[in-house]
Amino acid sequence: MERGVWPSSAVHLIPVSTAKNGVSSKSRKRIMPDPVTEPPVTDPVYEALLYCNIPSVAERSMEGHAPHHFKLVSVHVFIRHGDRYPLYVIPKTKRPEIDCTLVANRKPYHPKLEAFVSHMSKGSGASFESPLNSLPLYPNHPLCEMGELTQTGVVQHLQNGQLLRDIYLKKHKLLPNDWSADQLYLETTGKSRTLQSGLALLYGFLPDFDWKKIYFRHQPSALFCSGSCYCPVRNQYLEKEQRRQYLLRLKNSQLEKTYGEMAKIVDVPTKQLRAANPIDSMLCHLCHNVSFPCTRNGCVDMEHFKVIKTHQIEDERERREKKLYLGYSLLGAHPILNQTISRMQRATEGRKEELFALYSAHDVTLSPVLSALGLSEARFPRFAARLIFELWQDREKPNEHSVRILYNGVDVTFHTSFCQDHHKRSPKPMCPFENLVRFVKRDMFVALGGSSTNYYDACHREGF
Repeated sequence: MERGVWPSSAVHLIPVSTAKNGVSSKSRKRIMPDPVTEPPVTDPVYEALLYCNIPSVAERSMEGHAPHHFKLVSVHVFIRHGDRYPLYVIPKTKRPEIDCTLVANRKPYHPKLEAFVSHMSKGSGASFESPLNSLPLYPNHPLCEMGELTQTGVVQHLQNGQLLRDIYLKKHKLLPNDWSADQLYLETTGKSRTLQSGLALLYGFLPDFDWKKIYFRHQPSALFCSGSCYCPVRNQYLEKEQRRQYLLRLKNSQLEKTYGEMAKIVDVPTKQLRAANPIDSMLCHLCHNVSFPCTRNGCVDMEHFKVIKTHQIEDERERREKKLYLGYSLLGAHPILNQTISRMQRATEGRKEELFALYSAHDVTLSPVLSALGLSEARFPRFAARLIFELWQDREKPNEHSVRILYNGVDVTFHTSFCQDHHKRSPKPMCPFENLVRFVKRDMFVALGGSSTNYYDACHREGF
């Protein structure tokens, strides 16, 4: 297709979703740029709307698709929390008036919304790992608190849950009708927005939501690294990556000028405005269709937004090229990937525990996992993004297992670094599970260069 040609039909495909530094795509859209539905030049507003992920018609998704002689054995779901109120305020402006109570006569709506509220309000006896038991089970403030999940965020995950229920439970019977607590593995960070997002997804997913069977574990680290978080080399990669971000920002005179203009409007020093991460608050205005803030000196406007958003997109592009973030990601994502393959290996041995694992997390959780898997083209995790690992057994050869990886409903298995060459080497339709195991146990360290062959050595490598 010629550059500059963008069919008018594509305009109606604008779905929705974005994040601190980026974006994502509606699951029926391709994760890799598709010339028919995407503008030829990256449009910052289009990308931002993808990131909002405003709930719309039911999505087509590729979860649960496999040749008929394969049986689904276990499913591992990583989510980013749903739409939230900003974490930062633009100084000296009125914060956006968004209502975080859940009400049926407000859009977006989901048929299970009232039942969800009523169920959550009876959940005070729920036993979660401390400190989760002190968190509210659903959002409930007439003016949202900072970082609070919104009604949009709840509906996004009720939808995710419903979609996964239709595929994994109704079609593939992943859990028996009399499922028990030990068949689920549930883990969340200690933020109300991640706990509530996980609960909303489970409420959409489980046929009978029984508090006695729902136990969330607390994960103190956004990397979900559990007892393996100490990794000096990972931190060195992160420092270099942050330095790269800083130098790119310094080169962007238009960005600096934009921050300067916005700072004048709200009457604070430029440095203070920049520190308030205004894009976070502006995305909230955009996702909720609330006009940007004004003062007597003028208004923050869409042109300001476009400059900052365009810089984020540039930053992501350079991040992919420079590979520092990849180094950070390989080490940052290793513990959670290692935990996931251990859980899968137990399932291949016929164990019936932890058949459905849910990790309710953040953009900074999903982003390193995507990068580590080699999905460098994947969009930044939108609100309520989902990354799913499926484990399948070949009924004709019961000792053979395969994996599928899906991001927002798109099958990305053959874009991963451990399975992109599979079709050249093998006639099998599915990616062998051992490819993923070999990647986590060995090839992740090979990708880092150096001679390390395990996580501890790679984290403590001298002379990096």
